[in-house]
Amino acid sequence: MTHVIITGGSSGIGLAIAGIYASRGAHISLLARNLAALESAQALLGKKCDVSTIHIESVDVADRTETEDTVRRCEDRFGPCTILIACAGVVEPGPFETISVDDFDRQLQTNLFGAVHAVRAVYPAMKARRSGRIMLVSSGAGLIGIYGYTAYCASKFALHGFAEALRSEAKPSGVKIGICFPPDTETPQFTRELETRPREAAVVMGSVAPWPAAKLAERIVDAIDKGRFETFFDLTLWLLGRFGSVAKPMLNLWFDRAIARINRP
Repeated sequence: MTHVIITGGSSGIGLAIAGIYASRGAHISLLARNLAALESAQALLGKKCDVSTIHIESVDVADRTETEDTVRRCEDRFGPCTILIACAGVVEPGPFETISVDDFDRQLQTNLFGAVHAVRAVYPAMKARRSGRIMLVSSGAGLIGIYGYTAYCASKFALHGFAEALRSEAKPSGVKIGICFPPDTETPQFTRELETRPREAAVVMGSVAPWPAAKLAERIVDAIDKGRFETFFDLTLWLLGRFGSVAKPMLNLWFDRAIARINRP
């Protein structure tokens, strides 16, 4: 039986992915910090499947021991993890000098190390079985630096490097590693993010409508099914992923000029 573990599974992209696997009859373990949100997610998924196939655990993935213990309980319930989706993430935008040390560190600990902790909890057993799939959810902000997102970009850039190295190590064992780079997405976190997004970031990021979480989830699950390493969601992200070293100097020049215009006295 397929056992899917999803960190950040109580809302947004993680919950949308869980809905797809629920409709396939998989056993699903949802991990997130907010227990009330997890209970709501479990009830919602229970409309698509037997609620007994949905397990929830309140956990802070930034804590390695807590994460490993939680994954162990999930596997005690439903058996070995066959698919891990590391979707937990936080974003606190703002110019570098205005972000508190705690907020900066929390983004790195959750977005990067939270994913690493989850992978560490399932990867050795996957290698031993010579099967398993891991999908890391990065961001378009993991492809180019954005004004006001120093901590978030740092965490998502690092996640890409982690995925590239792990893919190479995992390949001989048959474990498939994937990473995806979502654009702005209709999630509760995105709504909160907009409240503090600097206007400079809003100018350079433009006014493109955010993607529905369900649409992104379909693309992510398809990438997992096909064992695809990198998944981009539109032409801009694909070009950044494939030709970023060429395109970024020109983009940064455009960003600098746009920011200078709005800050001109």
